[in-house]
Amino acid sequence: MNNKQLDFTEGSITKKMVVFSWPIFLSNLLQTSYQITDSLWVGNLLGASALGALSISATVVFMVLSFIIGLNGATLTVLSQRQGAKDEAGLKASLNAFVFVLGLLAILLGLIGYFSASSILQLLGTPEEILPLAESYLKINFIGILFLFGYNFIGTVLRAMGDSRSPVRFIFIAVILNIILDPLMIAGFNLGIDGAAYATIVSQGTAFIYGLIYSVRKAGVPFQIPYVPEKRYFFVLFKLGLPAGLSMITISSGVTAILSVVTSFGEEAVAGFGAAQRLDSLIMLPALTLGSAVNTIAGQNIGANKWERVRATAKQGVMLIIAVTLFIGLVTFIGAQFFIRLFVRDDATVAFGAMYIQTIAFFYPFLGINFVLNGIVRASGAMFPVLLLNIISFWVLRYPLTYWMSDLFGERGIALGMGFAFVVSSLIATGYYFLGNWRKVGEELAQKTGHSKV
Repeated sequence: MNNKQLDFTEGSITKKMVVFSWPIFLSNLLQTSYQITDSLWVGNLLGASALGALSISATVVFMVLSFIIGLNGATLTVLSQRQGAKDEAGLKASLNAFVFVLGLLAILLGLIGYFSASSILQLLGTPEEILPLAESYLKINFIGILFLFGYNFIGTVLRAMGDSRSPVRFIFIAVILNIILDPLMIAGFNLGIDGAAYATIVSQGTAFIYGLIYSVRKAGVPFQIPYVPEKRYFFVLFKLGLPAGLSMITISSGVTAILSVVTSFGEEAVAGFGAAQRLDSLIMLPALTLGSAVNTIAGQNIGANKWERVRATAKQGVMLIIAVTLFIGLVTFIGAQFFIRLFVRDDATVAFGAMYIQTIAFFYPFLGINFVLNGIVRASGAMFPVLLLNIISFWVLRYPLTYWMSDLFGERGIALGMGFAFVVSSLIATGYYFLGNWRKVGEELAQKTGHSKV
């Protein structure tokens, strides 16, 4: 085992959880900054029209990335179970299956996206005057989609094997390259918005190639020339990957629906909500991080058939996220106006943003519980129940409650609706954790992907 790879089937769970989590947190933070870079350079160098074109195209790219993250959740589950079982042959066979299927899927998505870019943008209602810019940017991104798939996939494989530090390097390389190449290609080579797209795929391509070389030569990942896998791997991948991918799309589309409630309160509310959401994305990083970490930790222990450690992972993960999110909630409650003013200056906008953050601040622990327990369930391979939980969370609870409470309590009702949805979602997630059949699903998946069944 590589000295950066942690074995979660023995030793202190809490200590290893913290050690494993901080690089994932840093990766998520870098990923967030990566998404802002293009907007900053395009907005400052090319103006509002180009920024609008990029923003609309970025929505499509984000949907694709959400689907990729979902599929990688299936990868994380299967490979962490094989790693925990010390099943080298099963790990190698499962890895080949994911490389083969996800590689083909990336190529297929790239072709479909490239040739339907204009139609997709028109469906989104892209204004005619910026459609050519948005279409060009989106097409270039679809050309490089294999790199987006690739470097995210390699990071997931390494995390499944217990190494969360190395993927930080890949993302750091992509971020630094993108910061350098954006102004060079946009203004230096006079490529305009196309330059931002080229900078993105060159940065991601470099990170992918470096990650691949590192994984094989340094990390000992058993990559090989892909070959057609056995049918059972196709079944497992689509049974896990499709609902996992749809879960992420459900989340991203649910956020868009909630925005439609906010827009009814006018320009200041929209701007304030936008500023609050930027802060919100940072506040939620610990929950996202710990949800991903417990997926690996529980997955390895499910593969090793150490269910008492799976339960301990859930308990300690919930305790840790409650402590962290309560602290973050207290800090953001006290400094709400200061934090919102980092993004906007208009007094009415700041007032709305601060009110929203202060209202929702102490509901974040419930969202954290949701992330941790769903991470445990995902580790077993029970992806369809997680999809249902996300549909309930966003479309049965969060959107209707936000709509209803904003009607009753005005602007504050938006945050109250979101907060109460967090509470009910965490109760449902807790109920499924204690009463659901996810353990049985985990035992069946371990048998299907184990080498003993080949």
